[in-house]
Amino acid sequence: MFFRIKDLFGVLCVVAGLSGPAMAQQATTDQPTIGPETNRPLPRYVSLKAGEANVRRGPSLSHRIDWVFQRKGMPLQVVAEYGHWRRVIDRDGQGGWVHYTMLTGARTVIVEEESLFLHARANVEARQTAELRADVVARIRKCDSAWCEIAAGGYKGWAPKTALWGVEADEVIN
Repeated sequence: MFFRIKDLFGVLCVVAGLSGPAMAQQATTDQPTIGPETNRPLPRYVSLKAGEANVRRGPSLSHRIDWVFQRKGMPLQVVAEYGHWRRVIDRDGQGGWVHYTMLTGARTVIVEEESLFLHARANVEARQTAELRADVVARIRKCDSAWCEIAAGGYKGWAPKTALWGVEADEVIN
């Protein structure tokens, strides 16, 4: 069977549930792209605004709901845009299309380690201020090249980025 490269890419994107602008955005994953609707970088991190958000197979109300995100503040990664819809993935790589009103630009992270000690400064030798368990969602206050100051449950402190999902390794947030 003979496929032109463009045809094969289109078939792969249809299998992956991508079409139109989303397919074009996925074609160039080796360089940063700009979302056609927001002019913001893709991929980028956001968080879930509501306590529940339907995750759809495609970017419209007529597409089937595959599941429902049920954790307010959960960090998500936007990987594509189409109209008022954002294709998002969670830390497990699961995702789909969510209406943009269900998302917020407020930055959060999720703790990846079983036990994570927060520190008073961005230094492993600094005094420990709190201990967070795996899967805790925390709000980002700021990040330098290797550490983030985060807050959760009334506690705040610095944690190494390697223990968090929802922030890029080289990302600085002021």
